[in-house]
Amino acid sequence: MADPYATLGVARGASEAEIKKAYRTLAKELHPDRNKDNPKASERFSNVTQAYDLLTDKDKRARFDRGEIDGDGNPTSPFGGQGGFRPGAGQADFGGEGGDFGDIFEGLFGRGGGARGGGGFASGFGRRAAPKGANVAYRLAVGFEDAAALKPQRITLADGKTIDLKLPVGVESGTQMRLTGKGQQGPGGNGDAIVTIEVTPHRFFTRDGDDVRIDLPISLAEAVLGGQVRVPTTEGAVMLTVPRGSTSGKVLRLKGKGFHRKTGGRGDQLVTLMIDIPANDADLIAFVENWPGRDAVDPRAKLGI
Repeated sequence: MADPYATLGVARGASEAEIKKAYRTLAKELHPDRNKDNPKASERFSNVTQAYDLLTDKDKRARFDRGEIDGDGNPTSPFGGQGGFRPGAGQADFGGEGGDFGDIFEGLFGRGGGARGGGGFASGFGRRAAPKGANVAYRLAVGFEDAAALKPQRITLADGKTIDLKLPVGVESGTQMRLTGKGQQGPGGNGDAIVTIEVTPHRFFTRDGDDVRIDLPISLAEAVLGGQVRVPTTEGAVMLTVPRGSTSGKVLRLKGKGFHRKTGGRGDQLVTLMIDIPANDADLIAFVENWPGRDAVDPRAKLGI
């Protein structure tokens, strides 16, 4: 891929906000859903997304600026910018699909040079494997509730095909999923699709590790007398028992209503009670004004004031 700055049309010193703005503009223009009959737009969409992923990763951006990696994130020298071999485009890590050092040894010793020593590198590394096609990068926005419940997500690939994606446990913004063989075509087979998940914010749920938090308004009567109230969860409303005499800030726990943990099971939903006092209620004002115990307790005594 070319210079990621040039791909996004931003200066090298561009801020993160400028990079995001440029990406959103181009992604909207080039998205495969809007360019089903234009394969070049799909290719540009992939390049724009890959450039955005590199430039929003602080470590990769710094390494690119220092000339240690290229626009595809591959080392610019055979042994990488930080020592040790790093797989390049079309090559796989030993931990996955097996390694290919053919390009390196050919560069150091010449094509087939190792074979003159009675086998040498020719037996293991003499032949170059045909390169696979390029990987294609995608960003997938997933709703907060869908992420918590691990609901399958439908995604449209650059070739126009749609698939249902099964979310992994522990999914969060930044989680990457690899779809083998869903990238661009190449002599050695297709590359992969790399899907980066972005969990969208919710209007009243927030995430706290594997737990989900919500502020739940309750009436004064519900706080004083207690009772059953409906509370939303990421998978529908349930009934919650509010203890008699509850105060604002009291936290109640709904077991197993949070995000799926990588270690198994689910987090909880933490419900913070917030008493909603009606404004200008004449009967309530009259009651409090004539309430014998209104000054019996100082709620700020523990603060030492």
